[in-house]
Amino acid sequence: MGEHVIKLPDVGEGVAEAELVEWHVKVGDLVREDMVLAAVMTDKATVEIPSPVDGEILWLGAEIGDTVAIGSPIVRLKVAGEGNVKAEGGDAPKAEAPAKQAESKAEPQPSTPKPTPKPAEAPAKVSPAAAPEAARPASISGAPRAEGEKPLASPAVRLRAREAGIDLRQVPGSGPAGRISHEDIDAFLARGPQVAQSTGLARKDGVEDIKVVGLRRKIAEKMSLAKSRIPHITYVEEIDVTALEDLRATLNKEKRADRPKLTLLPFLMRAMVKAIADQPALNALFDDEAGVIHQHEGIHIGIAAQTPNGLVVPVIKHAEARDLWGCAAEINRLADAAKAGTATRDDLSGSTITITSLGAMGGVATTPVINHPEVAIVGVNKIMVRPVWDGTQFIPRKMMNLSSSFDHRVIDGWNAAVFVQRIKALLETPALIFVD
Repeated sequence: MGEHVIKLPDVGEGVAEAELVEWHVKVGDLVREDMVLAAVMTDKATVEIPSPVDGEILWLGAEIGDTVAIGSPIVRLKVAGEGNVKAEGGDAPKAEAPAKQAESKAEPQPSTPKPTPKPAEAPAKVSPAAAPEAARPASISGAPRAEGEKPLASPAVRLRAREAGIDLRQVPGSGPAGRISHEDIDAFLARGPQVAQSTGLARKDGVEDIKVVGLRRKIAEKMSLAKSRIPHITYVEEIDVTALEDLRATLNKEKRADRPKLTLLPFLMRAMVKAIADQPALNALFDDEAGVIHQHEGIHIGIAAQTPNGLVVPVIKHAEARDLWGCAAEINRLADAAKAGTATRDDLSGSTITITSLGAMGGVATTPVINHPEVAIVGVNKIMVRPVWDGTQFIPRKMMNLSSSFDHRVIDGWNAAVFVQRIKALLETPALIFVD
């Protein structure tokens, strides 16, 4: 038998390190060749690390959330044959913190490995109220005593309860006829005050510690950067999308088989392309450290999308060169890739302006956070039927709010309003979207 050390491979994209976001194995597991051992994240792309050989896990070299350098040992396996330890001119790494592994060349002898298993999650503290029924005193089930029943206790126990502010009617007694003893008081204090069980309510004091790792940590860093460095101005406008929704329904009903179904987003994207043609300053990235605004000709629209792992922003490149159905097809492709976790780095980078939408849960208004270093983001709120006064009567119309935020350092309020009003005019008269 021998040992095989697996090092973090070069995951591409020119990165020097990656964050460990998931272990698929633990010490003692038997693995087969090509079985996924772990997942690491670089930027917003997740990469799975497979096993190159069959073997038994002896050691895992990092914990969830650790940043591991490319080439650092991450797994040690016991394998049939000699393994690769001698071939690499050294023995297996010590079971120590990943940061120290990069600094230290000291390695243990193969005959005395020090496997460090993945730390198990600390067992949750179980309160007496949550304990299995078999482990709880029978007298605890239900209310300690019937309504109006006087608790039995000695004067000393009553005095202690009064001084402690304890209602003896809520204390189960373990003595004859339910008599309450000092031990019962101690047990009640250990559990903490509780509402009578008959109400179905119980106090909960547990705390779960959740480490912020992977995509969630990157989202947190991105949002903190945007809010700390960009002075936001948010402009909310109401838009009548009745005609747009009628047109969308007609186009979907009569669409060719090779064309995707249209949602609101392709229409909004085409409206944004036309609005940006009038105000190119909105399609820009602001390098606030260098004091330079990079104004782009190509319009690359990011679409903030919710996935099982968190928020990602797939990017529709060159929206100015795509028609309505081309935009829809690219949205579908990127949305599927994002949800499946197969989106590439190129799919998730390079945006110059962003759309954010919560669909039917979009609320009445939102305050979108700009995707730094962009200077604008357009937020879509849900469509609702509202009564609208037409000058003589109220009529039902399909209304939607756009909530858009702008970097007030480089976009004035007036320019922001002109941009949104241009989009409003195009969406309320959707035929204009098709006019060059």
